[in-house]
Amino acid sequence: MVRVILLIDCASEFDRKLLRGMMRYSRENGPWLFYRMPSGFKWGEDREEWILEWARTWKADAIIGRWDEVKVNLLSRLNIPIVLQNNNTRSDIYSNLTGDYEGTGRMAASYFRKKLFRDYAFFGIKDIIWSEERCSGFKDEVLKSGGRFRSYLVEPSGMDDRQKITAWLNSLPKPVAMFCCDDAHALVITETCKMAGIRIPEDVSLLGVDNDDLLCNISDPPISSIDLDVENGGYMTCRHLHEYLDGKRTAPFNVVINPTGIVQRKSSLLYNISDPYVEKIMKYIDEMYDTDLQVDELFGMVPLSRRSIEMRFKSETGTTVYQYIISSRVEHFAYLLATTDRPVTDIAYEVGFKDSSNIARIFKKFKGCSPIEYRRKNCVY
Repeated sequence: MVRVILLIDCASEFDRKLLRGMMRYSRENGPWLFYRMPSGFKWGEDREEWILEWARTWKADAIIGRWDEVKVNLLSRLNIPIVLQNNNTRSDIYSNLTGDYEGTGRMAASYFRKKLFRDYAFFGIKDIIWSEERCSGFKDEVLKSGGRFRSYLVEPSGMDDRQKITAWLNSLPKPVAMFCCDDAHALVITETCKMAGIRIPEDVSLLGVDNDDLLCNISDPPISSIDLDVENGGYMTCRHLHEYLDGKRTAPFNVVINPTGIVQRKSSLLYNISDPYVEKIMKYIDEMYDTDLQVDELFGMVPLSRRSIEMRFKSETGTTVYQYIISSRVEHFAYLLATTDRPVTDIAYEVGFKDSSNIARIFKKFKGCSPIEYRRKNCVY
């Protein structure tokens, strides 16, 4: 039996998903025994001695958890593998449970760019690696596409000053696409906007991270959020630990949790489009991309000539109606390639490519590689 100490409080949806992945690995390869961190536990004076005693008493085979490795160096005193979730940096001596934080930021920027925003903002935490790197990826992608970027960072203590946040929100150009470092901070924005009379999504289109169902849905309006492959991260952490304990690994490892897609709710439903006819067509495409969409059918939805709507669509979006349809299908196709092991032809058909003979050529035009190459580089399963 493998005994693992968990220094994770499991209060957040992220932690619970992580634990579910660990439990799934245990059921398939166990039994494993997990000792959870006691309620109210905090690092502080004599806590290292407490954990060391705990690990020795229970004859722990491994530890997974969060702590400040600079202050608490367990590895030097325990000859067992340790997986670290560190808010401040990635460790050179422990194994790391981390994430593609910059990639998450780039996904957020791409999502808002498709909605044609010009002004972008980030709300996050100072000196926290996952917040800083999400901000960096978001900012780089925004500036690369010619957008305007602003940010506001609160102290890690979490003691945010609502008056200062309100002043910052009031100073932003409207409409603005706002990406928050996680769902908890997105909830701060919805609460503050409501008190300040700032409309979501009309003035602030809002996106968080973690897809915490409780936090996202207690908000008014509910918060759109980037979903993460957390459960698989918990599973892979135990798998790598098992290999380490069996002698198949001799060095620390990294488990990277990837973003898998965006769960859209009311906080980010609107497009930054002045033309209501163009917006109507875009919304319809985004909802029906996987059907047998006909361009003539779309043009028939608005009381304008085909030439007039083509010109207006190109002026607003920078692309044609047909290319927008193909782009939407490719994005969903890429998402399923990265997050499932289903056959390429089945996925192509599901997202609307009924003739799969040209799918590799079309996909390469948008993504720069074939579907197989994309899956090899980006798969998270």
